[in-house]
Amino acid sequence: MRTKWLTKDELATWVRLVAVLELLPASLDSQLRREAGLTGFEYYVLAMLSEAPERTMRMTALAAQTNATLPRLSHVARRLEDRGLVERYSCPEDGRATNARLSDAGRDKVRQAAPGHVDNVREHVIDALTPTQLRQLTEIADAMLQRLDPTGTMTAMYQRHDE
Repeated sequence: MRTKWLTKDELATWVRLVAVLELLPASLDSQLRREAGLTGFEYYVLAMLSEAPERTMRMTALAAQTNATLPRLSHVARRLEDRGLVERYSCPEDGRATNARLSDAGRDKVRQAAPGHVDNVREHVIDALTPTQLRQLTEIADAMLQRLDPTGTMTAMYQRHDE
């Protein structure tokens, strides 16, 4: 099979996307660490729990929702538990499973961190684009996600705010 090399225009697009994929997470993570004492992934875990019914999810479902391995999520959940932000306990319906619940302190932490995080997202993404560009970015992301997530494993996460 012969490699279909990128054209000059395709390469120009690709290197810009790579730069965004490198710079944006670092910017989001830096702001959350500085203002809330959380990594971006810790905030994401807390945010997903804050939106769950009764602020509780099975660890396996939370891992799928955050696209994390169970060992990575368990490590982060332990750190959050040590800080009193998350509580883990055996699932009443299935003793082999573990649930994670956002504690009251965790809910307060998300509420405290959210405004700065949203301001940072707005500054670096939303306000940099016109309304037309935002719609186009949604369409572009959807096209890429159809290939990156063909089985729809994370569909609920990225479509939960659609109409």
